[in-house]
Amino acid sequence: MKKVITYGSFDLFHEGHYNLLKRAKALGDYLIVGVTTEQYDESRGKLNIVDSLDKRIENVRQTGFADEIIVEDHPGQKVEDVQKYGIDIFTVGSDWTGAFDHMKQFCEVVYLERTKNISSTQVRNASHPIIRIGVVGTGRIAVRFVPEAKYVSGVMVNSVYNPKIESAKEFGDQFELDLATDDFNAFMKEVDAIYIASPHQTHYEYAKRALEQGKHVLCEKPLAFKRAEAEELFAIAREHGVVLLEAIKTAYCPGFVQLVGIAKSGVIGRICDVEACFTRLTDPGLRERTDTAYGGGFTEFGSHTLLPIMKLMGTNYKEVRFDSIKDENGIDLYTKASFVYDHGMALSKSGVGVKSEGQLLISGTKGYILAESPWWLTQYFEVRYEDPSKKDRYFSKFLGQGLRYEISDFVYMIHGHQGRSYKFTEEESIAIAGVMEQFLAKREAERREGL
Repeated sequence: MKKVITYGSFDLFHEGHYNLLKRAKALGDYLIVGVTTEQYDESRGKLNIVDSLDKRIENVRQTGFADEIIVEDHPGQKVEDVQKYGIDIFTVGSDWTGAFDHMKQFCEVVYLERTKNISSTQVRNASHPIIRIGVVGTGRIAVRFVPEAKYVSGVMVNSVYNPKIESAKEFGDQFELDLATDDFNAFMKEVDAIYIASPHQTHYEYAKRALEQGKHVLCEKPLAFKRAEAEELFAIAREHGVVLLEAIKTAYCPGFVQLVGIAKSGVIGRICDVEACFTRLTDPGLRERTDTAYGGGFTEFGSHTLLPIMKLMGTNYKEVRFDSIKDENGIDLYTKASFVYDHGMALSKSGVGVKSEGQLLISGTKGYILAESPWWLTQYFEVRYEDPSKKDRYFSKFLGQGLRYEISDFVYMIHGHQGRSYKFTEEESIAIAGVMEQFLAKREAERREGL
């Protein structure tokens, strides 16, 4: 008897799950299906599980393909099960290709091709429909988005749009998407929501077109380069009853959320100063160093450094001053944005051609918080006091690329829950767009004056 084993969450059971089990069964004589617990899924980064374990097991049972169903609840169990049950073939979907090659020392490993074009035939949960997400753009961040989305239950990345059809097709083939197109209207018909990862200056227009067609929008930073444009986008989202979220991933990560909560708790007293730095030495040939209209350190990384300033000091600053070190083409290699508030001050440091210590420092009347580089991937920070021997240390998980957290909150809000919107508010997003507008206006004015 040839024994086969496969594993999965099988949440919001749909035709893709059904077909995977059917193909797994066809590989042998006896199929064992491992269904993961919600706790184990969360520990390995799978977020937003909707159905109960009992319901997910029952859905697998009803297919008739499983000869035996077991529960997966801890790391290393797959290796244990393969040996315990005398497994001949271990199989999972092709979206995990290569991830389980280490199992080849115990049995044959087969990656089953995923089911395409299943969006119209999915078995959908009435209260939590599976959300079809389309990706706008095919660059560096988009490549990271698709693998991260598979860790969020209830979503399916099914399509990609790029005005350059060759890039769209290459991306679609890489991730086995249903649609790869240069026709934005055709793209819109196939999605419930979009993730915008195109060049910065295109964000506003793509977001507006999607929102006006009733699509939810998760948009990479910066959402817009003008305050009025950001305000307009949020107004359109409200008018059409859809979610608009700016994707500064730091805002949604557990460690940063914890850091903000502790800072606001009063443990360091009244917050008087926030200093945030994010710099990277970027290849001179990349967009960040060559785009004289929208490139440079502040437009690239300023959204990250402005995030803790807006969250901890507020959006009502009295004044902001920009000081930059410029490249020969006029873009800023390094920029300091200095803020003055009625109750304190703040400093943002960002750069693409000058390197500095990338830390976040929050100063208060009773102590301070230090998050060392890379604080934007917050996994560890300290609360320090006047007494140098007294330190409170905090640790938090940061799984994968971190994008799964913003996708999870995006889905949560689409389903009508606003309990996570505090992590990055409309007001904060609009305020950051306003700062970007002031910076670009100053840079343009200096160019005209030949400075």
